[in-house]
Amino acid sequence: MVKKPQSSEEIKIRHSIQSKFLIEDNSLQYQDFQNLVIVSIKSGMAVTAFYENGQLTDHKVFRAYMVRKKQGKSQIKHLKTKGKSRAGSRVRLQETLEFFENINERLQSFFEENRVDLIALGCSPTLVPYFFNSKKATPFEKSDPRIFKIPIHVPSATFENMEKTYRTISQTKIWVDHNNEVLLRPYLAQVFPKLEEDSGEDW
Repeated sequence: MVKKPQSSEEIKIRHSIQSKFLIEDNSLQYQDFQNLVIVSIKSGMAVTAFYENGQLTDHKVFRAYMVRKKQGKSQIKHLKTKGKSRAGSRVRLQETLEFFENINERLQSFFEENRVDLIALGCSPTLVPYFFNSKKATPFEKSDPRIFKIPIHVPSATFENMEKTYRTISQTKIWVDHNNEVLLRPYLAQVFPKLEEDSGEDW
């Protein structure tokens, strides 16, 4: 995630997924007809979505009994310390494995039926091995260049947060302080001609 600049000499820009920065001439190019897959995974909950050229065409929310009551800790984290001796632990572990198989089965349908240009992935390091090593294979490699990390904190893998994620990554965001406004305005004026006409606009 791009962070707000700490000094007046920095300008931070997070580009929209619909744009591509060309180093050759320092310009932005609009990406026409782009297909995106969103995968957000939390302990016990996940959401997958397919956006075709900006339109949500398919999505699915997954839930599983993975979190140990009272402790609030997932079964995966518990296995690293105390194992899986109790019956409840075995149930949670089985649901965890099926949880990732179901996610990957849904993702496979996205990739089999459509061209995928970008993959927005949000998954904690603890869950990543279970996701990519599931019995039902993930339809892309961990090193796939189309993958980028979801640049915002997603508190829970719900449909509403998935939509918020898409809106965020579809927008270009600029972090700039007052000292850098003079430097940045001519560049933005090339992209947005009306900006010069309204110099008082809060951008």
